[in-house]
Amino acid sequence: MLASGCRRLGARLGCLRGGIQAPAQTVHRSLTSCIDRSGSDAASLLTSAKRQGDHYILNGSKAFISGGGESDIYVVMCRTGGPGPKGISCIVVEKGTPGLSFGKKEKKVGWNSQPTRAVIFEDCAVPMANRIGNEGQGFLIAMKGLNGGRINIASCSLGAAHASVILTRDHLNVRKQFGEPLASKQYLQFKLADMATRLVASRLMIRSAAVALQEEREDAMTLCSMAKLFATDECFAICNQALQMHGGYGYLKDYAVQQYVRDSRVHQILEGSNEVMRMLISRSLLQE
Repeated sequence: MLASGCRRLGARLGCLRGGIQAPAQTVHRSLTSCIDRSGSDAASLLTSAKRQGDHYILNGSKAFISGGGESDIYVVMCRTGGPGPKGISCIVVEKGTPGLSFGKKEKKVGWNSQPTRAVIFEDCAVPMANRIGNEGQGFLIAMKGLNGGRINIASCSLGAAHASVILTRDHLNVRKQFGEPLASKQYLQFKLADMATRLVASRLMIRSAAVALQEEREDAMTLCSMAKLFATDECFAICNQALQMHGGYGYLKDYAVQQYVRDSRVHQILEGSNEVMRMLISRSLLQE
């Protein structure tokens, strides 16, 4: 029941407050999810939402929010009850709501095409009708989204690694050292073969996890965690190796491979760090 409710999130948003909708049908509005500045320990979030009449009063802040300040709608996980995951609810806040503000744009190593800011709530009054699901269901809603998010991040890494393999192949064919193309060096041939093999293995693992998630299988969470762990680690290694094989050119911003290294590094942290992925996987195995 909860899973089907999450799939209809967009439709639900359109019904809230008589319609959290675009001003015109041809205008699209962007949406951002806000969990908390607690990082991987999402259940310990501190942002509070206290009832006052027919409104919730939100106080707290969310760090490292992608799209913060730019998105129109914020799906906020906040504490309406006691400690732990059962005290968390999901509330929608529109940009422009009094008491909602944003921190400075963060200066990041990569992902610079997407702004990242803190989202701040100071006595931010939001109608109770803006709550998604029942009180206490917020953590479960967030976890449903995280599995898909982990597939998404793994797929981003896959794209960067695929591009890095192609760029490296082309560079080896063009660049000459000691009178011969680099592609003639067996050591570099073997490195390229390892990169391509890691790439295909990552792709297959991501697709397997995506199928499990789509079919709502019991092992979906574990497979998504495995795919995120394996693909982000392996694909970052591919990008990093590609930069090394480009030599000094790889360190220049004129060459795309350095951006793939910078952009893909954070994938080992986003949507639950890879250390947390290992915790989830081992917990699943030990409970069997």
